[in-house]
Amino acid sequence: MSNPLSVLHAHLIQLSETILNSLSKTPYTPPEGTPISVKSTLETLLSIKNPNPNNNAITETLLFNSIKDFTLACALLSSSQSSTHELLSWIPKNLSIEANRAFNELSKAYVESDFGDRNERRISELLGVECGGGDLVSEEKRLVIELMPEVLPLLKDGIKESSIDKSVDGDEISAASARAPVGFAIVAAYQFRWFVTKVDYPYLGKLCNFVLPCALTALDHWSPQVKGQGMISCTHLAKNVDAAELGWYEDVILDACCQNIVSDDEIWYHVVEMSVLLVTYFQRTNPRSPWFEKMLNEMLGHLERQPRNKDRRVTWLTCVEPLLHGVGLVLVAHFRRVFPLFFKWMHADDDETVLLVRMHAFTHELVDELALLYKEAALRIAREQIRSSVLEILILLQQCKGLQFKAAWDKHSNDLNLTSLSLSLSCLVQRSESKRAACSYISSWKDIFGIWQMCKRILSRLAEFFSLHCLFHDPYVFAWKPQNPDRSSSRFYAFKKHPASFWARRQRARTLSSSTRTEREMTTKMGPEDLLDDLIEFNISFIP
Repeated sequence: MSNPLSVLHAHLIQLSETILNSLSKTPYTPPEGTPISVKSTLETLLSIKNPNPNNNAITETLLFNSIKDFTLACALLSSSQSSTHELLSWIPKNLSIEANRAFNELSKAYVESDFGDRNERRISELLGVECGGGDLVSEEKRLVIELMPEVLPLLKDGIKESSIDKSVDGDEISAASARAPVGFAIVAAYQFRWFVTKVDYPYLGKLCNFVLPCALTALDHWSPQVKGQGMISCTHLAKNVDAAELGWYEDVILDACCQNIVSDDEIWYHVVEMSVLLVTYFQRTNPRSPWFEKMLNEMLGHLERQPRNKDRRVTWLTCVEPLLHGVGLVLVAHFRRVFPLFFKWMHADDDETVLLVRMHAFTHELVDELALLYKEAALRIAREQIRSSVLEILILLQQCKGLQFKAAWDKHSNDLNLTSLSLSLSCLVQRSESKRAACSYISSWKDIFGIWQMCKRILSRLAEFFSLHCLFHDPYVFAWKPQNPDRSSSRFYAFKKHPASFWARRQRARTLSSSTRTEREMTTKMGPEDLLDDLIEFNISFIP
């Protein structure tokens, strides 16, 4: 009877040899000045050791180490597809696809084997969930999760070997590279990112104690390639982990974000995406957090040093909106730095920048703050001036934002403490809308006289139909009728006169409406505004 461990080991050797055959046919020239050979590293990982011919027994430790090395090789081959670095750019796409297929096949065989069944308790205890039957955790994900506690510490050490030792004076990049070639750190960083992105919510949160030390080590490295893979891993972590699971690392993570904002342009997108996501992730309920202040200052400083750098500004404008919403009205304190950049970018040569530059709206937050200020003004001496200013700002917001303002104001419309403000705002808004509607139909004096001539022709036809030929040839009755018919009938005024001119008739009607107009209004010379007011307030009717 065959040993289950031997069967799984034989299957692993078969998969490794398939990849090794394809790898041997792939041309490879090590980059100049690089003492590391990635192809040799892959061949070492894929060379699965055969057991002693005199003793065919396969130990669990040997099998697990072989699976670990094979997975590291697959991780490096697979992650090369997202890399343009010279160390990995030589790997063809078909070899990466073959590595993914081999790993999936190994995962299935591992889960179905007795060896995988015995390790089921380990993964269940690690995640805090039952993984039996593969219903909760996929086969591929289950093997990755089992390997991460063993693999990630090794990758962390590989990255740290070529890091700068800040505790030693004068230990710079050259000294760090002398201890270990940076190529090993780059390879380890890509492998680390592959492992992290293979696991998602809710399982990744159980592995934070293994993931974060390695991620922070990558962020502290001097190589942009290593930093970039650490940033991608942190971004994936924030999207798939609850804030409570990262609580112990909050300050350390945010400090690492701030330290990396001043980075090379090739990883600027990753650092902005990571920083914005993490600071809003931890500080979403605290717009006055010092981390918001520090991070925004670092970003603005980096942009101010090269405001004409297209890639830098486009990346920032694309990713920064959640941060600005998190800051809220506290953003006003940064206007003196933000607006000069916006004003320069409005005239940029590329259309993308011009389209991205816009004044990020905070309509809902501003309306809420103004409503609160209006109520608090009741306890102030200058309450009338404050409330008048609030009303002016709200009217301006309504004219600028329209539907957004309406949505923001609806929740305050039933507040008893804002009744007078709601009435004032409604009246002024309605009057403004009516004037705009009238102006849209009457745009000039020529249009007004055209409308008047058209009305004369229509009424003349009606007069002929009803045999009322005297309507325009004899004195006629001209009446102004208010919109509200429930008011006293004394508001209806009628008079007879000769049609000398349009404005003479208009002035006569205005004079006769003395009960609804002040003496100052009746003696004021008529103009376009007067006509618009009457068009809004009255309906004109001709009474034979």
